[in-house]
Amino acid sequence: MRGFRLLALVAGVLGGLTGVAYGLVSEQSRRARVVIGAPEAPPLRADGVYGDGAGTPVRFAVLGDSMAAGLGVDDPAELPGVVLATGLADEVGAPVRLETHAISGSTSRDLAAQVDRVVADPPDVALVIIGGNDVTTRLSIPGSAALLGAQVRRLRAAGVGVVVGTCPDLGTVRPIPEPARSVAREWSRRLARAQRVEVERAGGVAVALGDLLAAEFRARHADYFSRDRFHPSAAGYEAATSILLAPLCGVLRHEWWPR
Repeated sequence: MRGFRLLALVAGVLGGLTGVAYGLVSEQSRRARVVIGAPEAPPLRADGVYGDGAGTPVRFAVLGDSMAAGLGVDDPAELPGVVLATGLADEVGAPVRLETHAISGSTSRDLAAQVDRVVADPPDVALVIIGGNDVTTRLSIPGSAALLGAQVRRLRAAGVGVVVGTCPDLGTVRPIPEPARSVAREWSRRLARAQRVEVERAGGVAVALGDLLAAEFRARHADYFSRDRFHPSAAGYEAATSILLAPLCGVLRHEWWPR
């Protein structure tokens, strides 16, 4: 009987999760949040200019949720924005100014306010990481992806190069019990695929964080998650930035090099 319920639950995800199945997932997610607890402190901030190159700094904006903001690290030098700004500066031979707009807890509904601030004085390139909270707050996959696509389109219209790290695989988060973890895995993967379509349609570059990192996060769970067992550790963020740097460099060269 338990196996049948699990199959029915997964089938519900594949066809659009509703009713009792989503109720089960929501209840287990609430229990997981109790285990994880509230963040001990807000994400660190370390905006500023990175790199030793000469000339006018390249401007690099970071938007999105707690993963974009770097919640979970203890040293400002380990923030993903700082790591990427430093890497960009090394690659392009110019200083890079980091401007963080990401806010912990954000969903795709909250991106518009962040983009409002960015397009008021557009940077050269932007990184967006969003989606995990869309899953936990039950935003529909098509609606969530469309919201993201609309904001990428606004950034591109303002002349900003855009890279989006799509929804991470929440199935790697062990405090979420089974079968909810399997449902979260499928839900986040479906969202990531929908995000990719919308981002590319809007003129951005999508990086499939879940597909590229899930196996590594599962294999090295103790190393790759922070003390709260939900947000990445410094090592986890390093793994993510290692696959985001090259797309950012490519976009930056395309958008900024002619200047």
